[in-house]
Amino acid sequence: MPKEISPYLKTIFFLFSSIYSLLAGQEGEKSQILFDGKNLDNWSVTDYAGHGEVKLDGNGSVSLEFGIALTGIHWTGKPLPRVNYEIQWEALKEMGTDFFGSLTFPYKQNHATLILGGWGGALVGISCIDGFDASENESSTAHFFKPNQWYQCRLRVTDTHFKFWVDGEKLIDCDIDGREISMRTGEIELSTPLGFSTYDTTGLIRKVALSKLGNSALE
Repeated sequence: MPKEISPYLKTIFFLFSSIYSLLAGQEGEKSQILFDGKNLDNWSVTDYAGHGEVKLDGNGSVSLEFGIALTGIHWTGKPLPRVNYEIQWEALKEMGTDFFGSLTFPYKQNHATLILGGWGGALVGISCIDGFDASENESSTAHFFKPNQWYQCRLRVTDTHFKFWVDGEKLIDCDIDGREISMRTGEIELSTPLGFSTYDTTGLIRKVALSKLGNSALE
């Protein structure tokens, strides 16, 4: 007949189980699916002049089609974190020569826009830092994007840094502590508080999720 587990071991087991459950629950609360491909609940078509059609493609993506200039969607759901968060999404350029999965995002009391494949198709950067747009500040870099290929994108926003990865490759690591962060003047301002946009390009977006950052990710 098996020996009975001692009260001491029972207590230890209970404590470890409770701590694990608590941590698992906290981790689950940090992540939020913003777009699952099934509908556009909590999103609206951004009222850009001459925008292209916006539609679900039936394969888990939203298509932002070629218009006169900008086409996009923006978040209309519950308020989102304004600092110390990370957004992940996947973007694909179907046709066109300019940005195809750019993201306007909140930073404290302001907003900025991550440009993905702008200025002819290769520029990556953030507008605006100290009044300079993505082609003029130190966040500016170049990356070749193939048409009809999905790219995994990840933007991290903390008090002091903007960091951005494409397919695991870090393209931006910008110190913004004490810097002026703002939007570029124009219609892109309609994409706040959080919005995806294309310019003279048809782009697809899918798998959008936001996570609050723990202390270890802020280092």
